[in-house]
Amino acid sequence: MANQVLDIQGMTCAACAARIERVVGKLPGVGSASVNLASEKLFVDYDETLLNTAAVMASVEKIGYKALEIAVSQNSAPDADRLRKQKEIRRMWLKFITAAALGLPLLYIAMAPMLGLPFPQWLAPMEHPLRYALTELILTIPICLAGYKFYTIGFKALLNRSPNMDSLIAISTSAALVYSVYNIFQIAAGNHHAVDALYFETAGTIITLILLGKTLETLSKNRTGEAIKKLMGLAPKTAVIIRNGAESEIPLGEVAPGDIVLVKPGGKIPVDGVVTEGASSVDESMLTGESVPVYKQAGDSVYAATVNTTGAFRFRAEKVGSDTVLAQIIKLVEDAQGSKAPIAALADTVSGYFVPIVCVIAAVAGMAWFIGTRDLEFSLTVFISVLVIACPCALGLATPTAIMVGTGKGAEHGILIKGGEALETAHKIDTVVLDKTGTVTEGRPTVTDILPALTAGGSPRHFERDLLLLTASAEKGSEHPLGQAIVNCALEKGYALIPTESFQSLTGRGIEAAAGGKTILAGNRPLMDERGILAESAARASHRLAKEGKTPVYVAIDGEFAGIVAVADAVKPGSKAAVESLRGMGVEVIMLTGDNKRTSAAVAKQAGITTVLSEVLPGDKSAEVKKLQERGKKVAMVGDGINDAPALAQADVGVAIGSGTDVAMESADIVLMRSDLRDVSAAILLSKKTIRNIKQNLCWAFGYNVIGIPVAAGVLYLFGGPLLNPVFAAAAMSLSSVSVLANALRLKRFKM
Repeated sequence: MANQVLDIQGMTCAACAARIERVVGKLPGVGSASVNLASEKLFVDYDETLLNTAAVMASVEKIGYKALEIAVSQNSAPDADRLRKQKEIRRMWLKFITAAALGLPLLYIAMAPMLGLPFPQWLAPMEHPLRYALTELILTIPICLAGYKFYTIGFKALLNRSPNMDSLIAISTSAALVYSVYNIFQIAAGNHHAVDALYFETAGTIITLILLGKTLETLSKNRTGEAIKKLMGLAPKTAVIIRNGAESEIPLGEVAPGDIVLVKPGGKIPVDGVVTEGASSVDESMLTGESVPVYKQAGDSVYAATVNTTGAFRFRAEKVGSDTVLAQIIKLVEDAQGSKAPIAALADTVSGYFVPIVCVIAAVAGMAWFIGTRDLEFSLTVFISVLVIACPCALGLATPTAIMVGTGKGAEHGILIKGGEALETAHKIDTVVLDKTGTVTEGRPTVTDILPALTAGGSPRHFERDLLLLTASAEKGSEHPLGQAIVNCALEKGYALIPTESFQSLTGRGIEAAAGGKTILAGNRPLMDERGILAESAARASHRLAKEGKTPVYVAIDGEFAGIVAVADAVKPGSKAAVESLRGMGVEVIMLTGDNKRTSAAVAKQAGITTVLSEVLPGDKSAEVKKLQERGKKVAMVGDGINDAPALAQADVGVAIGSGTDVAMESADIVLMRSDLRDVSAAILLSKKTIRNIKQNLCWAFGYNVIGIPVAAGVLYLFGGPLLNPVFAAAAMSLSSVSVLANALRLKRFKM
């Protein structure tokens, strides 16, 4: 199946989006078709053996909309899109200003005689009715031309039997215009009282107000997609590469895997790769949300769009174009913003039938009032008001705008939410299951304690520095993770390791080496016992270390017990705070691990976790998650390894730690780029805020129409209340869409 994203131009409301989805969804080979009204994009999956992009675009254009392929180049896409949007906004402002410049005098001419405001005698409606009527017509024609798309799109949609918001505007204003033109002929024929039945100002003001609403709506929609635009604009346009020993600056699209790229101080890294020469700190906040620069040296990975700070280095390009981490993040966020949350299903269903139902209500209400009052002007007012006040836009924008802003806000802080369904489900989570290694802990062993043995007098036999240096020098030839942890600790402290004269690995027990003229043994307690080295003085410390989940490495120098170097997979600094935060939200936290009970209990205690499921085989992790679900729990599983993938897929929401494997990230619904557990509670809180925002939007959109349409139909007037003027109906309709967008944009203030 091919995945295609198309820009759609010409949509005005949810009915348009629903129509495109129906038409494209019926094409042979289409698996799914989803239209995001807020981003104006069509997301379609189809079988390439049965269909191609051109056929999809043709089907969209056949029903009156324009489909454009999104630029393939990551560099050109944001610029082209930005220019197109800016041009569209300028065009809409020009149309509105033109309409307003003529609409205000038109409204004054229509209202001033009735309100007793100053008015030129040569244009007085009772003395010069034809001149008055023709003046209104002359002012109205340019306004209608400024809003010509309402008519071209609206009537075309009507002829295609898929009426939309433009159809409502076109029908209502056309009715007012036709009736008014008819009355001009009546005036010309001598019926001067027909001057009281002109509706030009109604049509002109409706178009002006809706042009204003549409302009503000376009500006707001443009802001909802700012996050993705920022991501797309992060990558530099060019790269400096080294070829034949010389530097050359080339366009980013020409960088190939294997090229050696030079990054100067303050420069952006153009593609993903591995450092080959030099060192520097790199600001990766645009990808991970982490503000502290990360030190990079030979062998470390660097990523496109991250910013070099002070040093200079060279790296080998490995992933370019759409393969970079930045490109993958952009695609993930785009897919998420194009997805639909289950909560949107009702709005989608209503949108499909909304406009035809409104047309029927308007016609029935207009005819009913005409039959009851025999007043054509009154019934026309009702007919126009019902058509104008109905707003399918607010329904269509309620969900996608909130999802776009919510997922974009998450991406800015390194929380990648893969779709609307995950975003909606996350707010219901009441149980979070945490993998231990690499999730609660760092995922790699580190030295935690250096405990020199004591002499009979109570003083240390060796300084901590000497004990660590000799042990690390001996372990340099070891491939065991514990030995490597000791070596790394010494190197991080800046110690120069002593060359070894001999090295022997003692399988299952430790190592033996000669360094600096000394013989060094490092390993477990059985190794000490085997060599007859007394280590009884370490029993208490060893027991304490074991309770804390640490592994003691016994060290002997020249046949005498020298002390213990303790190694453990340390708990991440933010784990305890993350657990406390989740508990504060009423979420139960469980640690799930294959480690033994003692180590698991020690780690859980440090992290503040009270419920531990230990000694669980990798294949059984998903079964444990399922058991919790069978008890009615909504479960989020957080993990980073290949063996976590089944559990991530089984959980209601799978959360992958960004430093984990590709398999884990592929299986997850949410990816935490910072590998910080505190982002789990942030993701759940973001979900709660976004879903609350969607509910507010839907409540406003449905409530507005449920109340507004009956008022426009004259229900209040039946009981002695006011009748809604079409001009106020147009203002209210424009306000409804802008209100929904403004409410969604409040999510931009969300703090992690």
